[in-house]
Amino acid sequence: MATFGEVMGYIGYIALAVLILLVMITVHEFGHYVAGKIFGFGIEEFAIGFGPKIFSKTKKNGEVFSIRILPIGGFCAFRGEDNESDDPTAFNNKKWWQRIIVLISGALMNFILALLAIILMFSIYGQTALVAYKLAPTENPIYTEQNSFIEKDVLIKADGKNIYLVTDLMDAVANKKAGDTVELLVYRGGKEVTLNLMLRADTDFKNVEDNKTLLTALGILVETNAETGEITNSGLYSTGIKFNFFRTIARSFEYSIKLALSIFTILGQLLTGALGINSLGGTVTTISVTAEAIKVGGFRNLLNITSFIGVNLAVFNLLPIPALDGSRVVFNLIEGITKKPINRRVEGIIHTVGLVLLLAFAVFVDLQQCF
Repeated sequence: MATFGEVMGYIGYIALAVLILLVMITVHEFGHYVAGKIFGFGIEEFAIGFGPKIFSKTKKNGEVFSIRILPIGGFCAFRGEDNESDDPTAFNNKKWWQRIIVLISGALMNFILALLAIILMFSIYGQTALVAYKLAPTENPIYTEQNSFIEKDVLIKADGKNIYLVTDLMDAVANKKAGDTVELLVYRGGKEVTLNLMLRADTDFKNVEDNKTLLTALGILVETNAETGEITNSGLYSTGIKFNFFRTIARSFEYSIKLALSIFTILGQLLTGALGINSLGGTVTTISVTAEAIKVGGFRNLLNITSFIGVNLAVFNLLPIPALDGSRVVFNLIEGITKKPINRRVEGIIHTVGLVLLLAFAVFVDLQQCF
């Protein structure tokens, strides 16, 4: 049974996770706000959180700033956003391209904050890198130090491309057969070594979570639960490698793009059924996973998961799903092309229905994680 101190400590991690999510949401809405102010949009309210107000202040220009009781959201309410208005500052009376800039500015701010978190993480702890820490035992003499990992090899590149994530390794060795080789650059004993790694198994991955197949093929230790098949022990770990300032900045940009592309990969596999819905989680799951990551990895994991949440929010919000910014961008693009807006009432209904479905889906995936 957990002690009182342990419980209070975990509550602290939960609070920190909620704060990270709230900061990301606030930054997102602030992006909309700043872009709206630049183009002279009428803004009715900028709110941090949802639900009843616990603090509210009205500026001289009529804008309301409020803090609300539920710290899991926020919004920037523009004048005339979902209805017709004669006010020239109303959202729908502004030029279509200005509306698009305002809509994508939230995602842009999320991406910028994520990038800053990555730069800070890489500067303090070094670039995220994978280490072949423990190897699968083998007595086959065909595997030597020239075509296999040795313990504590740090993986730098695969086929000339930098390795940051496990999925980068998957991409490098995908659809190969046992006995095929892949060129890897590793740090071994403080020196860069080019390794033509001979695969020990076929690499027909089921999805991005098929780490067992990957580790088996690479000759890295992997142990699984006999009943569930879940990995219980892995010989692949993460570390940090430091570079100079300019390489740190360049690699930070590259890592942020890698994170974004990995999200698209996951979405694609969800749509094709390669990944199950149990791979998803809503707000509660995000907070829980974030708290656990901070508990295990401290400030480094805080920065890493902040960057992941930031990129995730940026990508997800630009998807053309009703109620999201990406869907609103599509409606404005249609208006820009046809020179005629879609019926505002119809658009409002579409976004309202989309929001309800998204909230219901978020609750559903959180519940299925519990059960």
